[in-house]
Amino acid sequence: MSVKIFIKRKVQDDNAVELTLLLKKLRALALSQPGYISGETFNRIDKKDECIVVGTWRSLEDWNNWVNNPKRIEVQSEIDKLLGEETEYAMYNS
Repeated sequence: MSVKIFIKRKVQDDNAVELTLLLKKLRALALSQPGYISGETFNRIDKKDECIVVGTWRSLEDWNNWVNNPKRIEVQSEIDKLLGEETEYAMYNS
């Protein structure tokens, strides 16, 4: 059974370009991760400073392996530092 991961971040205009580069780096790493199926990024219409990524993974185990991947942790730390707050995650099964 696949899982959907909802990843919510607050984006400021002054860091949008740098954030985009880090998110592309993160997605490139995820593409080679076992169990990664797909990911989509959405920008909230009524709150310009909020975006959400919906990732699809083969299993919760695959997602957890990705969460604990040292390369992902490094990039995610850069993202959280840039945003000044921790990224929010919510996991759902389909």
